[in-house]
Amino acid sequence: MSDAPKGFPLPSSLKVVPGTEAAQAAYPYYTQFVPEDDERFWFYNSMHFPEPMHHFDMITAEAAYCALGAFNTRVHVLPTAKGIDHRIINGRVYIGGVAVTDPDEIAERVGEFQQRAFYYYENWETLYDQWKVKMKALIADAQALPVPTLPDYEPLETTHTGKGIAANHDLLKIYQQQVEGYHRMWHHHFEFLLLGYGAYMTFFDFCKKAFPEISDQAISRMVAGMEAEIFRPDEEVKRLARRAVELGVDAHFIDNADIDTVLADLDKVGSGGKEWLAELETSRNPWFNVSSGDGFYHYHRSWNDDLSMPFAALPGYIEKIKAGTNIERPTAQLIEEREALVADYRELLDTDEDKATYDQLIGLAHRVFPYVEGHKFYCEHWYTNLFFNKIREFGRLLLKHGFFGPDGVEEDVFHLTQFELESAIIDLMLAWSIGIDGRGPTYWPPIVAQRKAAIAEWALHDTPPALGNVPDAIDDPAINMLWGITRENLDKWLDDGSENDKELKGFAACSGVVEGTARIVKSVQEIGRLQQGDILVCQVTNPTWSPIFQKISAAVSDIGGSMSHMAIVAREYGLPAVVGTGKATSRIKDGQRIRVDGGRGVVTILDDEPVSEQPVLEEA
Repeated sequence: MSDAPKGFPLPSSLKVVPGTEAAQAAYPYYTQFVPEDDERFWFYNSMHFPEPMHHFDMITAEAAYCALGAFNTRVHVLPTAKGIDHRIINGRVYIGGVAVTDPDEIAERVGEFQQRAFYYYENWETLYDQWKVKMKALIADAQALPVPTLPDYEPLETTHTGKGIAANHDLLKIYQQQVEGYHRMWHHHFEFLLLGYGAYMTFFDFCKKAFPEISDQAISRMVAGMEAEIFRPDEEVKRLARRAVELGVDAHFIDNADIDTVLADLDKVGSGGKEWLAELETSRNPWFNVSSGDGFYHYHRSWNDDLSMPFAALPGYIEKIKAGTNIERPTAQLIEEREALVADYRELLDTDEDKATYDQLIGLAHRVFPYVEGHKFYCEHWYTNLFFNKIREFGRLLLKHGFFGPDGVEEDVFHLTQFELESAIIDLMLAWSIGIDGRGPTYWPPIVAQRKAAIAEWALHDTPPALGNVPDAIDDPAINMLWGITRENLDKWLDDGSENDKELKGFAACSGVVEGTARIVKSVQEIGRLQQGDILVCQVTNPTWSPIFQKISAAVSDIGGSMSHMAIVAREYGLPAVVGTGKATSRIKDGQRIRVDGGRGVVTILDDEPVSEQPVLEEA
């Protein structure tokens, strides 16, 4: 056996998939790996970008990391962590933290952080109320942006009122306002988020020092039982299920039903059907403005754009309601358990000073933690879906003017980078203004075809979970808590299975032991494969997958920490879960029987070959 240290490949060892070089080169120059990047540590951000990225969709990474870095580095001034750098290769987004290691700089930043963060903590509720006003105003501004159009001739009012601006200028103005609004949204997003993590991390560190034997899961359970807007869409689906039973129209909701047919039939069956349809409209605005994904891909449409997700959940909820089964999230039980935990551990503290510090820290964590999930409804979901739909309007306009060829579709717009789209818009503005055809109809179709092929090809290739030299320590709270990237966890990722090829280890997200059939789900499109009792094995999940939790018996993810979305949602629904295994989707075969021990953070493969049986629940 070799004694050579294990490690991840260097960035320079990754090669562009042959035949996709032009598509790779089209990503911005500042997102391409360079030789100097071999000296740094990077990890694949499969939590947010589990699928190859379309060129326009990369704005979701760029805008997010611009804002995150600004708040880490310049606004709140986190003492030991600055921003997150990113690269892309073969459509896969790698990220790396920028740590602060100089003691003098850390000391300087501590002083700045205390002045800034403490103000937010002291005025959290007032500032958060202001934040919601800002976000709703930003959404309203985006909704009010006009649909881009080019008339054959300017209306007479353009000249009769002395307006002095033609319609082609509006195209540039609308597009730039869309992009500016999207970047602004991400600044709002990070205004509170890292402070929310920071408050929890401070409490976490206190508990680890005060109670050396305490588990990460026990600490996380002390903030469970939250109320946040991101859980509301699932609550609305449950409400609609109850109303369907009460109104006597529940028989219309069956698995795999055609949604348009169901809606048409409900409109014909009398007052009960019409009343349910009215209830549906109440739920849709605003609560169905959530993406079926995590808000980073244009094709992960909102529930409002595609009702498949909520309608797939309705039959299961209706069946449980009629059987008298409780379908509510066990919030009261979680709160009771967390209060008991908080009280029990408080009694273990020796001094009144420690108890006062403990009370202050857990009180702050309870105040700020709902934002950690609640903001997602407004930012990654409602605003981002609206943004992508506004970009589709430009896709429609360019398609109308032949920019994507005779076989093109409006979605082709997402194969252009944000900068290329602006150039295509200006091309159209020029062509319209001088009455000729633009260059776009001959220029863009072959490029779009090339990039479509590249995306499809990249999806066939796996990518390493991390690159470069493994750091001695990783101190960025967001990287630890959200992605689950710790020094210890990286060692687990490097385990090639030689120690125990039947076992994977990760973060113990939610306790409970379940045996069942593993169902590998690598994209939103595969959610429909889940059957009652399956164990979900995925790269990552997000809160808007909550309706499928009624089907599955446990969950396992490749990436994620104790405060990742999957871990939080699993705890809120009482679903046994292990996150941050690094390689569950590659080590586990679809259909294999596995055991998930959510209390120990261990997943065991029980069968060599796929089988198909119902799960067996064991006592936790």
